[in-house]
Amino acid sequence: MKIGFIGLGNVGGKLAESLIRNKFDLTVRDLDKNLTKKFSDLGAKVAQTPKELAEKVDLIITCLPSPEVCAEVMEKKDGVINGLSKNKIWLEMSTTDESEVKRLGKLVSNKQALPLEGPVSGGCHRATTGNISIFVGGEREVFEKILPVLTVMGKKILHTGKLGSASVLKVITNYLASVNLVSIGEALTVAKKSGMDLKTTYEAIKISSGNSFVHETESQVILNGSYNINFTMDLVVKDIGLFENLSKRYNIPLEVSPVVFNIFKEGQKKYGSRVWSSMIVKRLEDACNINLRAEGFPSELTDNESEEKGYVIWFIW
Repeated sequence: MKIGFIGLGNVGGKLAESLIRNKFDLTVRDLDKNLTKKFSDLGAKVAQTPKELAEKVDLIITCLPSPEVCAEVMEKKDGVINGLSKNKIWLEMSTTDESEVKRLGKLVSNKQALPLEGPVSGGCHRATTGNISIFVGGEREVFEKILPVLTVMGKKILHTGKLGSASVLKVITNYLASVNLVSIGEALTVAKKSGMDLKTTYEAIKISSGNSFVHETESQVILNGSYNINFTMDLVVKDIGLFENLSKRYNIPLEVSPVVFNIFKEGQKKYGSRVWSSMIVKRLEDACNINLRAEGFPSELTDNESEEKGYVIWFIW
């Protein structure tokens, strides 16, 4: 199977590297020529337009920063849609809106091509080793066709149902992570002001009922001071906005989400759009004139699990 990958950023680049490592025939496209050169040096072909890429491959993967960017890549004159033909497969791996992936999916189907979505979860460091989780929405038969590709990019693969279902779950899980990050900042600040050793505090939370994936990962780079989680503030604002839009669609009177959204908007305004999202805790550090630092924590996360072939998550109702 020939694969095309559009979007070689923090997440997409790592997913594409997994395909290269596993000897897939890969063609790439990105606006950043330095990134495409890197992949060319690794053995990938480089397409000059999304349309050219779509014409040359069997599976087109997009992993882009926003629904607006993806729509442009798909729909412009030299975009993916105009390069599609019967039985080609489009896999949208961006974090996007349910209604948008369905809209683009119809355009793909009109070309007799096959749409899927496959957003990822679990942290950029786990994408590096192919151990990230992947939610896949779309026809089960099409999902099965690309399973050998999915199991080298991710470890735990969950088929979530019809097209759009994976995007709903991705938006929900990203929202939960964002709420948790804000609460971790508050917890560490209270611990610091109470005179607690923050290394001890980290370990206490880790073995408690208050533990979480976000604590085990993001707290480490916060306590180091690098804040380097490989995920930026503007992406959190975008993702919580998608969650807010989803809730409004169903007239759900949310209480926590609007507060968290405003906290990240304030952080974006104060520290910048492209700073690491973990810097949101700096609002409290600045307000309380403290530094949430402890010895022995890494400046960047690495995945200590060895790379291995992924598998499908099965469950029985």
